[in-house]
Amino acid sequence: MKASIVDLRYKTKEILKALEACEPVSIYYHGKLKGTIIPHPPEKKMRIQDHPFFGMRRNDERSVKEVMRELRKPRYHDL
Repeated sequence: MKASIVDLRYKTKEILKALEACEPVSIYYHGKLKGTIIPHPPEKKMRIQDHPFFGMRRNDERSVKEVMRELRKPRYHDL
């Protein structure tokens, strides 16, 4: 997409739509190319099963309650 400086002000909605469609926008000032707005690549959504923490304690013999109790206990007992 080509846009002028005036278009940046008055046609912002169309420029944002072009960026959402992963289309680069060239900015012109007095007919000369001044720069290009390159869209950010869409973020990849990770599945929970692909997270490194998933299944980390699969070999732990303790119950979930015991693990959570240990994680939540105070760090220092007698201060």
